[in-house]
Order: sequence, then structure tokens, then C-alpha cells
Amino acid sequence: MLEYAFEEVACDEGGGGWSLLGGFGMETAAHQKAIRRRAAEGWRYAGFIPKRQRAGGFIESIDLVFERQRPDT
Repeated sequence: MLEYAFEEVACDEGGGGWSLLGGFGMETAAHQKAIRRRAAEGWRYAGFIPKRQRAGGFIESIDLVFERQRPDT
């Protein structure tokens, strides 16, 4: 049986700036650190779910979803 863990990541970490196509662009690197750390602990990245979103559609934070095989007890 699989077990799951969730880790919140803010989508405004890592800086930002104006994009070439207009508007304000944001980028995050925190997700990479979280995925690498969890992988070292035996978790597999399974996807993400938007956690907080503004009315205009900007996603402020996401939950990264990790899974691993539960040890038989």
C-alpha cells in the first residue's frame, strides 16, 4: 500500500521580473530542493495541487505530492 506526503511551496520564491510578453513573471526554485530532499528519503514525486490562488488566476502556493511504498508491518 502507498503512503502520501504533502509539502507546501510558495510560488513567489526565487525572484521574478517583467516577462518579454508583458506582465509580471514569477519563478520558483524551492520545488527542486523539496523534490531532491524527498527523493533522498525514499519518496517519489507524484504531482502537485494548487493550494492558494488569487482571483486573477495567479497561483500563490502549491502542495507537492509525494508517495512511497508503505513498509509491510
